[in-house]
Amino acid sequence: MSRRKNVGIWAYSVFVLLPVYWLINMSFKSNEEILGTFSMWPQQFTWANYQVIFTDPSWYNGYFNSIYYVVLNSIITLLVALPAAYAFSRYKFVGDKHLFFWLLTNRMAPPAVFLLPFFQLYSSVGLFDTHIAVALAHCLFSVPLAVWILEGFMSSVPREIDETAFIDGYSFPRFFIRIFLPLISSGIGVTVFFSFMFSWVELLLARTLTSVEAKPIAAIMTRTIGASGVDWGVLAAAGVLTIIPGILVIYFVRNHVAKGFALGRV
Repeated sequence: MSRRKNVGIWAYSVFVLLPVYWLINMSFKSNEEILGTFSMWPQQFTWANYQVIFTDPSWYNGYFNSIYYVVLNSIITLLVALPAAYAFSRYKFVGDKHLFFWLLTNRMAPPAVFLLPFFQLYSSVGLFDTHIAVALAHCLFSVPLAVWILEGFMSSVPREIDETAFIDGYSFPRFFIRIFLPLISSGIGVTVFFSFMFSWVELLLARTLTSVEAKPIAAIMTRTIGASGVDWGVLAAAGVLTIIPGILVIYFVRNHVAKGFALGRV
């Protein structure tokens, strides 16, 4: 039984990691080798593809733009979702369940539905082609999910902790920051993970709401298609560098995500 289990794990690992390995393999090859031969490793190892990305301002600015609005989205999402989730978890008010369900319906809508309203609004108020524009557009989808996740973690914290802190003379901001937030640190980690990943991989809004100054890396990768064809090596190198931030985020929040799954909220 354990031998079958090991075979299954190895087969799954190969299935998942083979495309990643092939992407890394292509990033160290020239276009001629990629198109001309089939090889499991580079026959003429080259750093030229990565050199193009690190020396061309449009490429590394694209990475900076993507990271900038992704971090902005995560910060804004937490600032909005934390007090909203606390209100849903601690207070009962008219229409609270309907409002909670309505928040989730926003998350269910595809980004293309809001593309035209966002484009016209941002063009009118001067936010087009800015990082904050993309971050705010992504918040429409990340905030509902964040509220839903955080509300589950907050509801698991006994109300007696709130009452005890207030009896001891804690003000609400001090109680919320010093006592309550550490108790839901796993929920915050899970929220940051999902907010980051959605914003990092979303392309339609990010590409449409930007032009030059805030263009994300995913949109710049389309520049590899020219009159001479696709620059496969540079495209592969850009893909490798795009995977790295996601790997780092998963590494730092992996325990929080596992706990979120264990609690049944994720």
